[in-house]
Amino acid sequence: MSKIAIVYWSGTGNTEAMANAVLEGAAAAGADVELFTADSFDASAASGYDALAFGCPSMGVEELEDSEFEPMFAACEPALKGKKIALFGSYGWGDGEWMRNWEVRCGDLGAVLACDSVICNEAPDDEATASCKALGAALA
Repeated sequence: MSKIAIVYWSGTGNTEAMANAVLEGAAAAGADVELFTADSFDASAASGYDALAFGCPSMGVEELEDSEFEPMFAACEPALKGKKIALFGSYGWGDGEWMRNWEVRCGDLGAVLACDSVICNEAPDDEATASCKALGAALA
């Protein structure tokens, strides 16, 4: 059984809803899964999981949230080499550039993207929710 951590930051609740769908998909696939907000997870915890899902909305000029999520993620980077991960998040403007940049960053770290990242505009609709559940299952 895979042990999975889902770590997210959400300002409006949209990325939190996505995180809960990822949790549901991973649990349905038989994983031992835990949900964390960015302020309750750190680099020392990352090594205790077989796979990690990170969720963060686009902020500012298509970038990760910089006061809680970015510092946590940067601290986790050394633990991501060879680790199976998945990325998700919502946005309110732009075209998903923040996610493409984040995927490249993770690839440069040597992380293994388990599946396509999931993004949605504003609140997740049925299609985005289903994609998040599939993302969770892919990590399991």
